[in-house]
Amino acid sequence: MSGAAEGQYVTFSLGDEVFAAPVGLVREILTYQAPSRIPNGPDYLLGLTDVRGRGVPTADLRIRLGMTPVEPTLNTRILVLDIPLEDRTLSLGLVADRVFEVTAFTADQIEPSPDIGVKWRSDYISGVVRRDEGFVVLIDLPRLLSSTDAVSMASFSEVDRAA
Repeated sequence: MSGAAEGQYVTFSLGDEVFAAPVGLVREILTYQAPSRIPNGPDYLLGLTDVRGRGVPTADLRIRLGMTPVEPTLNTRILVLDIPLEDRTLSLGLVADRVFEVTAFTADQIEPSPDIGVKWRSDYISGVVRRDEGFVVLIDLPRLLSSTDAVSMASFSEVDRAA
């Protein structure tokens, strides 16, 4: 996948940074509730969130991207995503400081991921869209979750199913 495709995106923020994920990956958006902790998980894995009777691993995207964690506010949301991986679909909750809107980006709006001085590795970025108020970073969720992350997240889902 060389870059982002045009289409509908959900925009959300982590601090002053604005990100977008393809709307097709977003199953639902929940008001933040503290996930149930899981021992020995990666530092960014907050625990499991009950989504319609099923435990969904929930990650703090700030920590995964090397940003400073913050306390949840009334605007904090959990984006419940279904992320296609090579051999399965991973259900995952990602904590965002705020969710803004669903918006369309056309192919001519999406620029390749240049070195724009962001603090994390650019291989997680499938493209950027320039807006008056700054850039919207189109995040490549399957690439953000390396294979080891995906295996560890899936194992937490398996534990929940077995319980």
